[in-house]
Amino acid sequence: MRLKFLHLHLHGLIRSKNLELGRDADTGGQTQYVLELIKSLANTSEVDQVDLVTRLIKDPKVDDQYSQEEEFVEPGVRILRFKFGPNKYLRKELLWPYLDHLTERLISYYKKNKKPNFIHAHYADAGYVGVKLSKFLSVPLIFTGHSLGREKKRKLLDTGLKTNQIEKLYFISKRIEAEEKALKFADIVVTSTKQESVYQYSQYSSFSSDKAKVIPPGVDHNKFHHIHSTSETAEIDNMMKPFLKDSTKPAFLTISRAVRRKNIPSLIEAYGRSEKLKRKTNLILILGCRDSTSKLDTQQKDVFNKIFETIDKYNLYGKVAYPKKHLPGQIPALYRWAASRGGVFVNPALTEPFGLTLLEASSCGLPIISTNDGGPKEIRSKCENGLLVDVTDINELKITLEKGISNNNQWKLWSRNGIEGVNRHFSWSTHVRNYLSVLNEEFLRSTSYSSSDIKQSCLKGTSSLIKPH
Repeated sequence: MRLKFLHLHLHGLIRSKNLELGRDADTGGQTQYVLELIKSLANTSEVDQVDLVTRLIKDPKVDDQYSQEEEFVEPGVRILRFKFGPNKYLRKELLWPYLDHLTERLISYYKKNKKPNFIHAHYADAGYVGVKLSKFLSVPLIFTGHSLGREKKRKLLDTGLKTNQIEKLYFISKRIEAEEKALKFADIVVTSTKQESVYQYSQYSSFSSDKAKVIPPGVDHNKFHHIHSTSETAEIDNMMKPFLKDSTKPAFLTISRAVRRKNIPSLIEAYGRSEKLKRKTNLILILGCRDSTSKLDTQQKDVFNKIFETIDKYNLYGKVAYPKKHLPGQIPALYRWAASRGGVFVNPALTEPFGLTLLEASSCGLPIISTNDGGPKEIRSKCENGLLVDVTDINELKITLEKGISNNNQWKLWSRNGIEGVNRHFSWSTHVRNYLSVLNEEFLRSTSYSSSDIKQSCLKGTSSLIKPH
């Protein structure tokens, strides 16, 4: 028996190619992870079909591709788009009133079509839908929070926001309630790190540590490698030319969405306070694509205003680059370009459940300086490829940035360790093998088989053991 998977990833801005990563708060590394996971699953002999359900959007402000009801990604992988709510694109926090409508549509769809063997819900809104659909279809539910409401609320309170402001902006109580239900009814909770399970998911009364399975994400080593070409180096040089007086200096590179959690203004503040860094290095901010800051949402506008104010405060013109546009295919080249200049990748986020960009950078030979929150701790423990820092302490961040470029031999060691460590511990083949192995083990534990049944099934291959319960 070959498996059929349904993945739920609801906000809508996901497609088979040219992901608009960083376009807004909902198009970060999670989107990349989900797309890579469904493609990697379909490439295994155990899996027959993987469907990804997301929201259908008809909005002149977004690409027409997001209004296609069905998109074939590659053999065995489809994106199915269902309309729920208004035609226009909505950020994920505004989808809550329409999720029951999506659930009804999916129930109706699976009354007429073959049901999946597993449902995997990504993020709280998908968890809400996944619980109801799983119950109706009697299909096991896998849940991945990616980031969690309780942790987000805690960090936002630390930044000075009031509870009522957080509620108004993020509908955080609705999100936490949905996470509690998903954690209660999920058969398996997939986390990227042990830290997530121990310190973040454990904040939920419904969470059972027995359900938690740590399966670190992978990196596409065909894209993210350390061999750079002169043509791609020249291409990135052209991107930086309007901003930098001397693009040959070591570069601190950060790649993220322009949202508060990513803490980019603090990085600029730390850089601006250091005469050494301003003299010897450049700072590169890749913050998604934008036509004009006036067209961004309120949160992004606020972040960009703080960025521009801090650049102005320390007169960092000629030292800081913040290009308006880049192609998804240029991300690996940006890592390699920074590595070729003896630079460092910086992740100053207040919370970081995993940190896929850290793996991508390391695979390209670029050492890291990262927040000491969440996933980066485990990445560094496995790879020994840089430094961790308390990003809420600006002076400590400044000192750590200075350490990152102060010793060339140390830089080379970090670079080599990163390449080797990511290759050893974080590949997509390893991720998917572990993923399917976890499902197989959970099925065996929850189903009574005689030893002869198990022996016979094993002779046919492990996939024959996995059936819906």
